[in-house]
Amino acid sequence: MVALRLNPAIDIKAAAAAYARDKVVQIHDVFEPEVAEAVEQAILAAPWRLLCQNDQGELLFYTEEQYRQMSPQERMQLERGIMERAARNIGYTYHAYPMVQALLNGLDPGHPIHALTHFLNGTEFLALGRAIIGEDGLTKVDAHATKYMRGHYLTRHVDEGGHRRAAYTLGFSQDWQPDWGGLLLFLSDKQDVGSGFLPRWNTLTIFDGLKLHTVTAISQFALRPRISVAGWYRDDPVG
Repeated sequence: MVALRLNPAIDIKAAAAAYARDKVVQIHDVFEPEVAEAVEQAILAAPWRLLCQNDQGELLFYTEEQYRQMSPQERMQLERGIMERAARNIGYTYHAYPMVQALLNGLDPGHPIHALTHFLNGTEFLALGRAIIGEDGLTKVDAHATKYMRGHYLTRHVDEGGHRRAAYTLGFSQDWQPDWGGLLLFLSDKQDVGSGFLPRWNTLTIFDGLKLHTVTAISQFALRPRISVAGWYRDDPVG
């Protein structure tokens, strides 16, 4: 993989001002083209797992092999549960790769996505977060790659967690259309749409995770998956 670095043309002061005003900011062309293409290819090559919840709220991961080995009845039961929970505004389902967990556990050695995990937890990306959200104590970044296929969704929620200081998404969806779904929407207390963003390519979105938000379901006629890295800037104690 090429050396990873942020686009030096990013206007950090303008981004910080927008975040201070709106508690959300979107930065286009976050990487220069050659770097962005390398990052995209690393994400697309991830060994994906199907991510969802069960009725107890427990996190479930299914590798491609595990899903393939399910009987038709087991798959139908899994998918029925996913749809029933979604109708009650519970949970999510999409393909994911747990980047930090995979790196720490030595999974998929040599995979280029590990270089991206290191970069996101490195000096430059953390410094960007500190400058934009105004939190000098950031120490690390959570990260998981996501691939939303047709029917995948993330129901409305807030990101609670003691050491989460801001959420971020790093988008790599090219030529996306609003009718394809996958929109990141911010909702009012009455659940009206206050603002939202179309999935885009080479775009960093940073927002206050305590804002009520959702990712709308991918439509059945979307021509490609919605690709991103998502996670949180954190201020966990070091050591």
